[in-house]
Amino acid sequence: MLNFNSTYYFIFFIIVELVYFKIADRFNIIDKPNHRSSHTSVTIRGGGIIFPLAVLAYSLINGFHQVYFVIGLLAIATISFLDDVLTLNNKVRLSIHLTSVVLLFFQWNLFNLSWYWILIALIFVIATINAYNFMDGINGITGGYSLLAIATLYYINQTIVNFTDNELLIIVALALLVFNLFNFRTKAKCFAGDVGSVSIAFIIVFFIGQLILTTQNLSYILLLLVYGTDTAFTVLFRKIRGENIFEAHRSHFYQYLSNQLKLSHILVSCIYIFVQLLINLLLIKFALTDMLHGVSLLALFVGVYLMLRFKMEGSQKLLTPNAS
Repeated sequence: MLNFNSTYYFIFFIIVELVYFKIADRFNIIDKPNHRSSHTSVTIRGGGIIFPLAVLAYSLINGFHQVYFVIGLLAIATISFLDDVLTLNNKVRLSIHLTSVVLLFFQWNLFNLSWYWILIALIFVIATINAYNFMDGINGITGGYSLLAIATLYYINQTIVNFTDNELLIIVALALLVFNLFNFRTKAKCFAGDVGSVSIAFIIVFFIGQLILTTQNLSYILLLLVYGTDTAFTVLFRKIRGENIFEAHRSHFYQYLSNQLKLSHILVSCIYIFVQLLINLLLIKFALTDMLHGVSLLALFVGVYLMLRFKMEGSQKLLTPNAS
């Protein structure tokens, strides 16, 4: 049940989102469908701006804690929002992304560790941000999947190990709830946009990084297993087919389910969320006590995922150039 302060945060976030809709409508910040899109109607872009604004509001009210993280988040959110509106030069965008990641590493005190941990963290952060950006293609998937991640992290923080501020987790969850009110529906009022997908990825990576550093347990990466697997193998298949992996496409498994099989966006999003929920439950129950269990869970899911893709899409579509 929401407490008094949480209720006010929730109402404030709704007001912020509605005000943004007015601004986006006034300045034509919209997403127009094309042949690569999984949607068919013009929709407001950038509704995910509420995520960094929520963290900023919390930070200002609570004395601007975790300053490196907040500045890094605001920097990556700002450049992503500008990219939503203007389409920026890749070098400019990537330089800000890298700066934000460095700030995040300062927040984690990562530079006190050996160089290989910095390299592993860099790969994890960049891969997660890109995965979130790639996976943000249908209604409900970014908001619902992220809400599950935050809810799981809150449970872990409450019952297994305290690694971060509970109130910040709640604030992010409330922002996701508000976003889902307008996105997790058959006809979405708004999309997250790059500002939303990149920002929430940065926020979730921050929490998972805190958790891993506190527990020294890399198994917590599996909290993003579904997104990570779909992104990694889709990129691999596209590379095998000789495609430009940086070009827009409709090659993800979720896109196959929604575009080729014509399953509803909401149903596909719920499938992805439910599968990740099962993984999270198994992770908490078994994998955290034994690394072998974590590796087994990873192998099992990847095996089932590949079996489904090859069974449903076929090896020719997945592996043959120009077959898709």
